[in-house]
Amino acid sequence: MLSKYYKTLVLATAGFVVCETACADKTKLFEEPRTQQIEKSQEVQPALSQSQENRNLELLRQDSSQDVTFDGSATTDLRRHTTPSEGADFDPDIDPSGKRLIFASTRHSPNSHLYIKSITGATITQITDGPVNDAQPQFDSTGKRIAFASDRSGNWDIWTVDADGRNPTQITNSPMPELHPSWSPDGKRLVYSRINTSVNRGELWIAELDTPGVKRLIGEGLFPTWSPTGEKIAYQRARIRPSRWFSIWTLDIHNDEVLFPTEVASSAESALISPCWSQDGTRLAFSFVKSTKKNHDAVSTSDAAFITDPNDTAFADIGIVDVDGQDMRRLTSHLGEGYGPTWSSDGRVYFSLRTHDSETIWSVDSAQDVVEFKPPSATTTTVDHKAAGIIDMDIAE
Repeated sequence: MLSKYYKTLVLATAGFVVCETACADKTKLFEEPRTQQIEKSQEVQPALSQSQENRNLELLRQDSSQDVTFDGSATTDLRRHTTPSEGADFDPDIDPSGKRLIFASTRHSPNSHLYIKSITGATITQITDGPVNDAQPQFDSTGKRIAFASDRSGNWDIWTVDADGRNPTQITNSPMPELHPSWSPDGKRLVYSRINTSVNRGELWIAELDTPGVKRLIGEGLFPTWSPTGEKIAYQRARIRPSRWFSIWTLDIHNDEVLFPTEVASSAESALISPCWSQDGTRLAFSFVKSTKKNHDAVSTSDAAFITDPNDTAFADIGIVDVDGQDMRRLTSHLGEGYGPTWSSDGRVYFSLRTHDSETIWSVDSAQDVVEFKPPSATTTTVDHKAAGIIDMDIAE
């Protein structure tokens, strides 16, 4: 357990874990399977290590019987940026310069904390600590501030902190879990998810940082991300409420008015989740999650229907699509479970990769072609990285 005060909050939508962790005595909706997101004891894949069972904020999973139809290309230039450890590394983000990686990890504690490292180096710097859980960090457009989700106030809320770990500031204070913050381009607002447990629904909210008391509901969905080039927000949304089929949507914010909700990418068989923008605002990366389950019927809103079996994920691949819905293709091919993609200024897509014995941060080049590939085991020492098309940044350093 990550904390004696918390159990896993699971909001399911197609056999797929949307987000977890909340105070155990708040509601009976909170069960304890495995993050943004963190724990599970059994997998369709081989069993996880004990350290991964202790993760706190689990990213999303989904129900599906068939692969979506993608353009048949994906990358060979895979790189690993963190090494296997006693804990799990997840929720990566890259600063605007493309030189620094921030991520959440349980490598030094059963609680998840935030770490920063150079993209090409091996040294890591811990910037949060304590008997709390911090996750889902994101740099602002200057690289000087970080927004993140934390349970340090007794519930999952949105916080900010300087990139050197100073001046932690609480932004939200709702009794409902609030997760996955994303900065507006001018750094004056944050969009985030609130899990409305009274109606079993994910909501999109905006907080005005100059006027902390001002918060505004802008729609229904999860895992919002603000375009770096304008007033457009991407998010995931169930195709048929309250079913478990997620697709990728965008909306526009003009003079505080919400306009043009648009479904950009979807699949009749699979979940598309956790979108992120390319630096030029023309493309979106996301996780495509396939499950072993075959039941795609809409679920009821009863408590039981929203507690899903966390052991049904077959794999989760990273995909990309143009913002107009064209050129959807897969960048990874059944490597394991790839979650939380984020785009760097050099065109690489970073993500966390869960295999049977580790969870670490990887990246792929969004412009290259795919090959079937299995990443090296944490215990493997004989892999020819050049032959496999992989660069392990820590080893290379």
